[in-house]
Amino acid sequence: MPKQHNFVTYKRKKVAYRPVEERLDDYREIALPLSEEQLMQQASRCMDCGIPFCHGFGCPLSNTMPEINELLRQGHWQDACYLFHTTNNFPEITGRVCPAMCEAACTLAINDEPVTIRQIELQLTERGFDEGWIKPVIAEKKTGKKVAVVGSGPAGLAAAQQLARAGHSVVVFEKSEHAGGLLRYGIPDFKLEKRIIDRRLKQMTAEGVEFQTGVNVGEDISAHYLQKRFDCICLTMGTGTPRTLQIEGADLPDIHLAMDYLTMQNMLNTREITGDATANISAEGKNVVVIGGGDTGSDCVGTARRQGAKNVHQLEILPKPPETRPADTPWPTWPRILRTSTSHEEGTERMWAVDTKKITGGNGKNMQLHCCEVEWAKDGGAWKPADVKGSEFTLDADLVLLALGFLHVEHSGLVTDLGLKLDNRGNIVVDNYQSSQPFVFAAGDAISGASLVARAINSGREAGAAIEGWFKQG
Repeated sequence: MPKQHNFVTYKRKKVAYRPVEERLDDYREIALPLSEEQLMQQASRCMDCGIPFCHGFGCPLSNTMPEINELLRQGHWQDACYLFHTTNNFPEITGRVCPAMCEAACTLAINDEPVTIRQIELQLTERGFDEGWIKPVIAEKKTGKKVAVVGSGPAGLAAAQQLARAGHSVVVFEKSEHAGGLLRYGIPDFKLEKRIIDRRLKQMTAEGVEFQTGVNVGEDISAHYLQKRFDCICLTMGTGTPRTLQIEGADLPDIHLAMDYLTMQNMLNTREITGDATANISAEGKNVVVIGGGDTGSDCVGTARRQGAKNVHQLEILPKPPETRPADTPWPTWPRILRTSTSHEEGTERMWAVDTKKITGGNGKNMQLHCCEVEWAKDGGAWKPADVKGSEFTLDADLVLLALGFLHVEHSGLVTDLGLKLDNRGNIVVDNYQSSQPFVFAAGDAISGASLVARAINSGREAGAAIEGWFKQG
């Protein structure tokens, strides 16, 4: 395929999705792949610019997209797949759930549509699995060092894989019944089917990683036990402390945390729990209100629509973003623009600059959310909301889902028992991923607060390298 001016010859090809009426009947993934020819055309749109901001600025993993795109343009699929895996342990996962900051930083995005990087990432890796190019990487020799990784989300899995490939004996502890953390229990199947995770876990098991699930470290086994049995501990538990709604009525029985709701549906899909479980939360036939306008809130919308919700409202306290990139987030920064997810397209009413003041009702009666509109203005240099006088209104609800994000890693149990130093936000303090206890390292959201899957993978990779360096020093 020729290269010259292909970014002019070919326009960005948007990913298509299964029809809404079809996909609402199941929880299977909704995106449709591009053809091989289309994917190569999209790769050939890469300008091979002098300073590739896509990986030097936009990607936490520093994926070398110009080189990967060039290999794909020439038809060297296997080489491109290998190159992707030199920086990213799980490109088939980031290719599904990453917001694609690399595309926002693409040089073409200055005055055109960017290269379809995320879809290239996804389909290239899927072909790698189909062709058998992606195989276990077995360490040539064992070092005799033993590492305990606590938590099996993206950071924990990346750290564990890197350490196992370096020849260390790695045990991953996970409190849930299956490994995967947020990837398995927090992200809906219509975005990430769990067979994708299981496929990687099979590879990692073949590489020597041992998974011990259903083990809550700090309760089922102690910090002292880990210290005695392992040369090093790596904490990758994520941010388990949710942000809650501090208003009257927030404790009503039909108000639930978004992650509890999403986890329940994922467990139903895999039959980890049954449909008649008394703790199940269902939106069927109900007026649903989702408080929180981020990705997790969007996931709640899509899940509620599949459960048969009567209607869904999503409330966001921030003002509605502009349709196009504003001046305060210039290229190549991540733009503050209106984003409409596939779940939004399935049916919801989005409401912006709305604050919920109290919730009444419940206990077998319909709830009412007492809300008002807000205006944002700077107060002492910081943006703060102010109620708009006379804008009060009520919203009926049978089910309220709180998608307000997370604060920090859970402190009770392991973090407290190890006596780890915390910052003023409640995150574990580290220096090159090493905590205040020299034998304890930490990575991912446990040290940064809630962030992206790509950042967690990169953090896990770097933590693995830091542990490797520490072993060599000692």
